[in-house]
Amino acid sequence: MRSRTTVFAILFVFFALPSHMLAQSALSTQNWVGSWAASQQIPEPHNALASEDLRDATLRQVVHLSLGGPALRVHITNAFGTAPLHLTSVHVARPLSASAAQIDPASDKALTFSGNNDVIIPAGADYLSDPVEYPVKPLSDLAVSIHYDEPPAQQTGHPGSRATSYLVHGDAVSAANLPGAKNVDHWYQLAGVDVVAAPKAAAIVVLGDSITDGHGATTNGNDRWTDILAQRLQASSKTKNLSVVNHGIGGNNLLADGLGPNVQARFDRDVLAEAGATYLIVFEGVNDLGGFTRQGDPPQAAHDAFVHRIVAAYEQIIERAHAAHIKVIGATILPYTDSGYYHPPASNEADRQAINQWIRAVRHFDAVIDFDKTLADPQHPDHLAAEYDGGDHLHPNPAGYRAMGETIDLALFKH
Repeated sequence: MRSRTTVFAILFVFFALPSHMLAQSALSTQNWVGSWAASQQIPEPHNALASEDLRDATLRQVVHLSLGGPALRVHITNAFGTAPLHLTSVHVARPLSASAAQIDPASDKALTFSGNNDVIIPAGADYLSDPVEYPVKPLSDLAVSIHYDEPPAQQTGHPGSRATSYLVHGDAVSAANLPGAKNVDHWYQLAGVDVVAAPKAAAIVVLGDSITDGHGATTNGNDRWTDILAQRLQASSKTKNLSVVNHGIGGNNLLADGLGPNVQARFDRDVLAEAGATYLIVFEGVNDLGGFTRQGDPPQAAHDAFVHRIVAAYEQIIERAHAAHIKVIGATILPYTDSGYYHPPASNEADRQAINQWIRAVRHFDAVIDFDKTLADPQHPDHLAAEYDGGDHLHPNPAGYRAMGETIDLALFKH
């Protein structure tokens, strides 16, 4: 039993805390749910910023939230950095447009990290900002402005933002506008935004490749299939407490690294660490399939072994998600015959059909979304339907993404 002196000492320490620390302590006990996120990788040379671009520089990035709330926290990342990264300040604000650098100056607010305005993020690590009272609406945009004093030793980012970021030299994190800014359609050092949500609110995490990342979607238009799903969830009183967190990476694979880490290598960071993760949609495999026969068609025994490895990867994902009490929903792989990049032979299409058959089978995934059925040409089911084809016979166009988002049964997310 604690002595009276000990109890008084604890109470003295608690009530002696500054008001901002008391507020942060109260917020930390709330139900945090991921509202937006982006998977991280090393940007390819043509998607990386020049090192000098990030010396004494402000980078303003606009993200589109799915779930709203009265408070938020921001994930800053140095996941692929090879040395500690010092950021002198990070601010949030409401942008005046999804496609411009202007913010409402009255909405500008500095984030802190353990009470400090600056932060040093170790190599390979992520960092959470302190919670801050900052009401945001569902489906709204948020501008995050970061000031670098020195460039990272190795950049960490998400090239497939489908959103424009704005870069200027100097500390302009609070500036109402950034005239003369360099525009880049990529995100850097920004990994996620969580919001305080209702007790039963939860996140739907989506693991995917470029079709989830939004290749062919409208830049600054927020019309990926995951955006359409988020809009539908918010339109229903039964599902408006659910967020959609897009963890798609262009060129992603189940079995090997592509332009970013393979699915199993990034599972802990992108799924298990996601705040409020309760549902997982797995929409992966087309890059494994296409890459398998891109340089030639191996013997049938190799095809059989390859399909087995794909299925085994799905099984690993399901087991690991179930261990964390996450419901796993499998999505069938879209057709891509006549793709100029993968040019699949008939044996490759047979592999796709076999894998989709496994996805559709009962007792594997907890539920299934049949994107293949939605977007395939009924007369030529090994092809994308013309009205949904983005032009490369591999990626959908915005109409295709809308069809994908609208085909999902919201009853899958009973919460």
